[in-house]
Amino acid sequence: MSAGDIACPIVFRGPNGNAAGTSAQHSQCFAAWYSSVPGLKVVSPYNSEDARGLTKAAIRDNNPVVILEHELMYGTSFPVSDEAQSHDFVIPIGKAKIEREGSDVTIVTFSKMVGLALEAAEALSASGTSCEVINLRSIRPLDRDTIIDSVKKTGRIVSIETGWPQCGIGSEIAAIMMESDAFNWLDAPMERITGADIPM
Repeated sequence: MSAGDIACPIVFRGPNGNAAGTSAQHSQCFAAWYSSVPGLKVVSPYNSEDARGLTKAAIRDNNPVVILEHELMYGTSFPVSDEAQSHDFVIPIGKAKIEREGSDVTIVTFSKMVGLALEAAEALSASGTSCEVINLRSIRPLDRDTIIDSVKKTGRIVSIETGWPQCGIGSEIAAIMMESDAFNWLDAPMERITGADIPM
């Protein structure tokens, strides 16, 4: 409406995803909902460094930013590097992180599911399958380049999320696979792991 002339620097933080001891109406993942809105930036941290770096980036951004924090991650401890504790540590919004390098399959996920993906990658390594695990960190904008480059290396991709399957983050990643040259590098169809498709 303002052709970009008016800034809207505001940050919204909140719990997201399934929780313990609460009913279904407190267990939705809203990543797909918020990230469908043009103009909103949406981030979802996995560990302490993500939370610190992304929150600082959100505060410094001139656009509205939604920070989705998985409720079951509150109270979880992670090691924090000296770099992350520095005054100038900021994680750029829109940049994913390769948490584990691999050559056979790409696993793309965010928030709490990064830990699950890393556990799966470790278990699969015992049978000789090398998994590359990508922590999206940023849901909108998505780091398309990191995802595409990884698939060009591995030839296979799996997405993991706690949200619903229809119109989910995995659906958007599948669209990227179809609409980019990553499609030519796929050796198998993409697989999506999601929450159950039930009312909540």
